[in-house]
Amino acid sequence: MLHEVEHLPGVLRSIPRIHPDDRGTFHEWFKASEFEAATGYPLDLQQANMSTSKKGVLRGLHYSETPPGQAKFVACVAGRILDVAVDVREDSETFGHHVAVELNAGNREGLFLPVGFAHGFLALEDATVAYLTTSEYQPGVEHGIDPFDTELGIEWPGLDYVLSDKDRAAPSLAAIRSAGQLPHVEDCRAHENMLKDAWVMANEAAGQ
Repeated sequence: MLHEVEHLPGVLRSIPRIHPDDRGTFHEWFKASEFEAATGYPLDLQQANMSTSKKGVLRGLHYSETPPGQAKFVACVAGRILDVAVDVREDSETFGHHVAVELNAGNREGLFLPVGFAHGFLALEDATVAYLTTSEYQPGVEHGIDPFDTELGIEWPGLDYVLSDKDRAAPSLAAIRSAGQLPHVEDCRAHENMLKDAWVMANEAAGQ
């Protein structure tokens, strides 16, 4: 089931029903009908990514300009991660707020981040992460934010962090804001409204 994160509207937490038997387990980690009911539009899958990370690896925080925007549906299929979503939409009521959720191979939970949110995760142990995205990777519109920015106040567990050179050198949220490189909340909402309108029209055309 998909549940909206209370203090960050638009961010959805997936808590699946796991079916165990003597062979192992089965669960639905993504279901189009549930997603459409929760958002009002389908997930426009354009790329599927998978990464492996050793314990202590911290990836992020990453976000995409809107337009074109990039939404993500994230799951941890092996190990454990602390997954973080940050609202970086200029003039949003929840600008700079974040949610941190443990995703692991046991709870099978997932997190959906709409356009205008930055994403990052810390591997709490060796982990494999799979995520679906609504746009292909475009280096020119992808940006990073310092995950240790004190303005964000993210409480990362104390580990020996391993970051890429690019993530370690990422600027603060305030610096990016001053440079005018953040997505605007109205552009993000316009993008989502366009998706909703297109979905309504598609259903009407199909006679539903």
